[in-house]
Order: sequence, then structure tokens, then C-alpha cells
Amino acid sequence: MRPSVIAIDGPAGSGKSTLGHRLAQRLGYLFFDTGVLYRTVSLAALEHGVSIDDEVSLSALARRAQIDVIEPSVNDGRLYTVLLDGRDVTWDIRTPAVDAIVSPVSAVPGVRLALIDPQRRIGRRGRVILVGRDIGTVVLPNADLKLFVDASLEVRARRRHAELLGRGEHATYEHVLDEMRRRDQRDQEKPISPLVAAPDAIILDTTKLDMATMVDRAEEIVRRFGEVKVT
Repeated sequence: MRPSVIAIDGPAGSGKSTLGHRLAQRLGYLFFDTGVLYRTVSLAALEHGVSIDDEVSLSALARRAQIDVIEPSVNDGRLYTVLLDGRDVTWDIRTPAVDAIVSPVSAVPGVRLALIDPQRRIGRRGRVILVGRDIGTVVLPNADLKLFVDASLEVRARRRHAELLGRGEHATYEHVLDEMRRRDQRDQEKPISPLVAAPDAIILDTTKLDMATMVDRAEEIVRRFGEVKVT
């Protein structure tokens, strides 16, 4: 028996999104990176000039934004296509400007409240892998299987730096490292839904693993779930 709902949480740059996508492909599951919702609201805030300190306006923006995540519509390395009010913003939400504000935006209670129900509705469909930072602790605490993917700060920063360079972005490794360190601190100290592994999550340290090995390890965990029922 395979788990119907798999929750994958972890810090930025841990590889959880790529892992979740490839694992979903192997299992024939739906893949949903919930972080894109918060990134899209952050992009909308930048475009509309909404301050990250204006929680009322941010919450209203999250409630009215029409966000959709669909299968890749362009063959440019994307894992999915993200639409904001019908506009393709897949790469726009991955810029350093969005990176710099997504953590405080995602900490706004009204924003989280506006976006949590769509996540749960997708989870209730079953045969789905949801990736984020609080899926196993807040969004779907009863998920059948929970993974917490982690890696050292330096490795995560190198991965994110390489990702930015690959998209033609100009950023130094030192800047990415500093921003990631700050973001880790913000995410871990959030009063609402802080970044933390669920007590029943399986920790997968990817510091010394390449992606192929990561996916193999995760698939083995899923296979073991089928052999011994997790309670």
C-alpha cells in the first residue's frame, strides 16, 4: 500500500521541490509546490507597491489574487507553470527581489489563512505530493507520509546560486549565502507556522547526495511504507 498523501517540508535550497517533482513522476502522483503560492503573492505585492509591513493590504491581495499551477506550458526547465490572473509568472517569482520578501509575506496570518484552504483541497484529492515548509505540521498534519529534506547552509546556497546563474541572474555566492542565512532565521522564528520538522517526519539529509540518489532514497521510503503500515 502506498501513502495517499506525501508531505515534503524543508528549508530553501534543500532540493525538496525537485525531489518532490521527480518522485511524483516515478509514482504517478500529482506534484504541488505550495511555496509558489506565497511567492506569487509576494510578486503581486511588488507589482502593486504593497509594503510587506502592510498586513491588511497583503491579506486582501492574497484573497483576490487568482493563482493557478498547471503542467509545464514551456520547455525551459520549469517543473510547472504558475499563473497570476492568467499571466505566466513562473520565473518572475524566482527572482532575488521575490526571494527577499517571500519569508515575511508568508508569515502574515491573513496571507496564510487565504492560501491554506487551496492547499488542503488539493491534498484531499489523494495520490499527491505537496512540498512546502509547514505541510506536515500545519496544512496536512495527518498526511500519510512526511519527509523533511535538509542540507547544510553552504550546500543550499551553492544550489540556489547555480540556479540563479543558470537563469541568467547576476548574484554572488556570498550574497545568496547571506540572504539564505537571514531567511532561515526568519522562517525558524516565525510565530505562526515556523519551519520545523513534524515529530513523525523522516529526516532526509541531502548535503552529500546528488538528486538521483535523493529520489532513490525517497522512493525506498515510500516502498517501505507499503510493507509496514505507518501509524
